[in-house]
This record gives sequence, structure tokens and C-alpha cells, in this order.
Amino acid sequence: MKTRRATTPTRRRQFGHTWWGVAWVTALEDRARLDPNRLPRGRTYARSGAVGELEVSAGAVRAPVRGRRPAPYQVRVRVRVFTPPEWDRVLDAIAGQIGHVAALLEGELPPEVAEDVLAVGLDLLPGPGEVQPRCSCPDWADPCKHAAAVCYLVADLIDTDPFRLLLLRGRDRDDVLGALRARRAAAGAPRHAGSFVFPGDPDTGVEARAAYVDSAKPPLPLTPLPPVRPGHPAALSTPPPELADALRALAADAAARAWSLAVGEGDGGLTLAVDADLARRAAAALGSADFDQLAILAKRRRRDLARAALAWQAGGPDGLNVLTDSWRPDPDAVAEARRALGRESTARANRVTRGDIQLRLGRDGRWYRFHRHRGAWDPDGQPDADPSALVARD
Repeated sequence: MKTRRATTPTRRRQFGHTWWGVAWVTALEDRARLDPNRLPRGRTYARSGAVGELEVSAGAVRAPVRGRRPAPYQVRVRVRVFTPPEWDRVLDAIAGQIGHVAALLEGELPPEVAEDVLAVGLDLLPGPGEVQPRCSCPDWADPCKHAAAVCYLVADLIDTDPFRLLLLRGRDRDDVLGALRARRAAAGAPRHAGSFVFPGDPDTGVEARAAYVDSAKPPLPLTPLPPVRPGHPAALSTPPPELADALRALAADAAARAWSLAVGEGDGGLTLAVDADLARRAAAALGSADFDQLAILAKRRRRDLARAALAWQAGGPDGLNVLTDSWRPDPDAVAEARRALGRESTARANRVTRGDIQLRLGRDGRWYRFHRHRGAWDPDGQPDADPSALVARD
């Protein structure tokens, strides 16, 4: 099975949007925990279009990846396939609930399916030891940046079609559905359960009596849609004068977070640590009187809070981490930034400096630009995977 991807680079692109896609990425990053330096470069390669066509087969993914050499490197990612007895246990677990099959056909992998499979001693999602990336490049890292790029893009494949995850475990869509149909038939289950029909089954219709009974039931009320924008909080009847503006700003922020949860745009910042949430609020209030009051109530220097707000505007949690994070990245990435800044630049850890300009490589694979002002380094605009693009802003 071959899958073509668009090769247009996408900035700030994340990998793994479903829970099973995230689990795949976690397996990759857990494997690389002892040598994580290749992962940011792998994400950059995946975002830049360096990975060619992905070919998915039973237990493996193959793809060419463009590197520094003229010919692309060849990457193969192996996944342990289930044995026939293990597949019997998996199929028995899935066939027990017809809703599981219906969800798979709709492109979903309910957590209940994974839980039922876990109950028989297996895991649909590969663990860290079951994903084995290999590449033809000379890099000794495991995984190298080319193999990491392919692994990140596999998350896209299984995000859109959970049957590809089953294929990596050894069986394709037709094999799985055929085996499930056979199990349902052997158990004497009806070919139709509610409105579900196995692919390829004839539609025998519904008895008139059953249809009449169903139509006589009152329809369930529709769930109301969320508003098109966050609402305004109600005015406080007797707010304390010294806290009235702060409480108003806090209530407006709570309304905006509730709205983002209702429309499915993230978690509203509910999982953020205190400092990260303060930076998020400061970024929204930057340049207003609310910012000054927030700094006073949080007992933070305005300059420090403004730097955190600018970092949050640039890259969210990743941008905020770059303010203090010092780590040793791939030397090739540092060399690329030094070429962009010129021969007079110096490098230390993930930071490359020339004069009043500094580029810092975040663990998300993007470069962040900083400008020295009054002896401190201030965030300076949006990040970019290409350090040359940041230098060209001058």
C-alpha cells in the first residue's frame, strides 16, 4: 500500500492528532530517549518535504529520504507482527462488540477496542521495543534523523486510517474484516446489528413493524452548537475596587478557554504549569493596562513578564522553553545556523550568536531569533525551521 504526501512544508506542524497517533509518536520518542538529539532534526525533515513516498506493508514502512548526498537514503521501519494465535485473540476481542467494527470502518479506533485487546494480553499500539527504524545513512544514532522523519509521518498514516496500524501488525483491511465476519456468522449473530452492515453484505432491509415502532419514538433533542465566538462574562454586582479589572480580565479569559474547549481547539490551557499559563495570559494582555496589573499581581518584573509573553506569542510552550533551555543539538544544525549568521558567529550549546543577534534552536526543531537589548536577550518574531530566513529579516 503506497501513500503520497503533499511536499509543501507546513510550519508548526504537529504529528499525531488522534490518541493512537500520539501513542505511536510516544513509542518513537521513548525509543530515542537515550539519544534524543536526532528527533528535532527528524521533525524538521518531515515538515520540509524531504521524505518521499511512504510504502506500507505487513510489518514495515519504507520510504526514501533526501539528505546531503545526491541519492536519497533508504529508510525501513519494522514493526513486530502478531503471530496467528495472537491474531486470533485480537479478532475475538474485536468481534465481541459490533460497534468496534463500525468505528473502525468510520476511521476511528475507540479506546475500548485497545482495552479489550489489552485484556487478552496484547497491545495494538507498538511499544518502544517493537518499533525498529533502520536507514542506509552512515549515522550511528538510533533512530537517525532520516528514520525519525519517516516515523513521525507514520503517525499521519495511522491517524487517518487505523487499518494501517493493523496492517503494520500483519493483516490488511480485507483480511481483518473477513475474519470478523466469519466470527460473527459462527456465533449466530445477525448480519445486521442496528444500522451496521459489513462491507459486501447485501442490504436485506428492515421489517415494516420494526420500522414503524422506531419511527413512533420521539426524536432525541440535538446538542446545541457552541457560539461562533467567546461570550462576555456577566458584570460583578459588588466587585472590590482594587481587584475589579483583574477579576474582569480573569473572567474573560475563563470564557475564552471554555469556548476553545467547546469548539475542540485544544484544552484551553488547562494542562499548563503556572508559569506557562501566566505567559499565555500575559501574551494576550501585552500592550494593555491589564498587562501592568497582571505583572503587579503575579509579583513579576514587567521586563521579565514581557519577555515570557513575547516568547509565548512566538511559539507557545515551545517558545517559552527556549528562553531558558540549553541543550546540545545535532552539530549539522548548529553549523547551518553559523553559515547563516556568518563566520564571525559563535556557537554554544543550542545558541548561535553574532553581535546583537542570537539564534536558538528549540527542541521542536525550529530556530528562534533573539535581539540583545539593555544586556538581555529578547524574543524577536516568529520562529522558522530555516535559520537563513531569520537572518534575512535584517
